[in-house]
Amino acid sequence: MNTLFNLEGKVALITGGGGVLGSNMARTLAKHGVITGVLGRNIENVEATATSIRNNGGEAFAISANVTNKEELEKVRDFIITKYGRLDILINGAGGNMPGATIQPDGAIYDMQSEDLQKVLDLNIIGTILPSQVFSEVFSKQKSGVIINISSATAERPLTRVVGYSAAKAAIDNFTKWMAVELAGKYGEGIRVNAIAPGFFIGEQNKALLLLPDGNLTSRGEKIIDHTPMGRFGQPQDTDGALLFLCSDMSKFVTGIIIHVDGGFGAKSI
Repeated sequence: MNTLFNLEGKVALITGGGGVLGSNMARTLAKHGVITGVLGRNIENVEATATSIRNNGGEAFAISANVTNKEELEKVRDFIITKYGRLDILINGAGGNMPGATIQPDGAIYDMQSEDLQKVLDLNIIGTILPSQVFSEVFSKQKSGVIINISSATAERPLTRVVGYSAAKAAIDNFTKWMAVELAGKYGEGIRVNAIAPGFFIGEQNKALLLLPDGNLTSRGEKIIDHTPMGRFGQPQDTDGALLFLCSDMSKFVTGIIIHVDGGFGAKSI
């Protein structure tokens, strides 16, 4: 067995594990022998992911918690340590957008809903910082651990009208670099913090924005594909390579980076 890619017996927790990308990441890690915790607010969604893993011979557990509630996260941490004795991988996959934090085509910045903006910022950036704070305490004692944050193509190239989500994902890039320095500098080289920045993948939240009911592209979808050199939307499994690289010892001297999985979207200009 290639020991650099060997993840057998590791314990991982994935927030937002009921979503399209999060559930795929959970299943991918489980296929490589990782005991996979799937966390989300909707227990039915995360249990469905965990059940699919168990049905395919993997080991997984589902757990409900709010990533913006520190006390709930601490209870999850205590449960994992009591049951498994350690945690090796944290993937901060919880995130999302809201209509009120996006400027409509006939609207302006003055129409943005403050409450929705706050919810988007809380979910994406606070919902990344708090789990990192709570679970990295385990890593600091172990002197080992991996954090993978989920950024976005919108972090470096903010999309028109998508103000809240773009700002939050840009903050995740900044926090990823900050946390990488903080943990390695104080607790040693065994703790690494990196991020994956997916391009455009079809999910429940953006499906209507990108695809018409008949499956053809909306005008927004056409613009995105026109600016994606590979000419298609991402598939969940497209993130597998970056995920396994960052979780394994293949990247043991890699920290503080953002890997773009976007079909070249971020590289294209006029």
